[in-house]
Amino acid sequence: MVSEKRNKNQLKRVIFIFSCLLFVSLSYAQEGKKGAPNLPGFEEKKLHFGFLIGFNAMDFRVYNSGQQTDDGNTYYAEVLHLKPGLNIGIVTSLRLNKYFNLRFLPGISFGQRDIYYMNQNGEFPEGSPLQIKSTFLEFPLLVKFSGSRMHNVKPFMIAGANMKYDLAKNKQDHLLLRSLDLYGEAGAGLDFYMTYFRLSIELKASIGLFNVLNPAGTGEPGDEVYTQALDGLKSRIFVLTFYFE
Repeated sequence: MVSEKRNKNQLKRVIFIFSCLLFVSLSYAQEGKKGAPNLPGFEEKKLHFGFLIGFNAMDFRVYNSGQQTDDGNTYYAEVLHLKPGLNIGIVTSLRLNKYFNLRFLPGISFGQRDIYYMNQNGEFPEGSPLQIKSTFLEFPLLVKFSGSRMHNVKPFMIAGANMKYDLAKNKQDHLLLRSLDLYGEAGAGLDFYMTYFRLSIELKASIGLFNVLNPAGTGEPGDEVYTQALDGLKSRIFVLTFYFE
């Protein structure tokens, strides 16, 4: 029930953010119609570059084992609160045709996920929540599909894959995690053509495809229960990104 409620709240936030972006874009488009369009030849460039800055919320999809651990308890884990993180990177965009661009966006991201454990009696064990801090090297390769330009605004969708390597210690407090993961990514956003550059605002979901929990555990006495309580962990990351190109 807690997880379902949290997911609904997340969905409401996403809808609210996207609605705000849509309102701003329509207002900007109406205002921009008063003059000549900005950057009229921008779309004809075969290759262009830029940089990005974004804000993320990292999450885990937790698979509980439901089995009794070595201390005689059955624990259930969940990420109850999402914490903000930061993304920075560079942009390389290759024009394929009028509507499609291939984009390589290498960068680095920082974030944290807190995993809460609770036993069958509603008690939190000592050490809960576990703070999982991550510093990812990211290598996204994405395809961008753009709609028709509305004077100085253009909508787009994006999809692709992202290989991420966690530079933070793989032996977190009480858990052993794998450092490498492959993510499927999809999102949507709006391009704003300014006087001297293009500003893009994008909302994207990044879903980890592999189980990052290492069942071997940390090997430290007392840590076994935290691994035994889980069947797996899969990453989920939501990112609001600002591109300057």
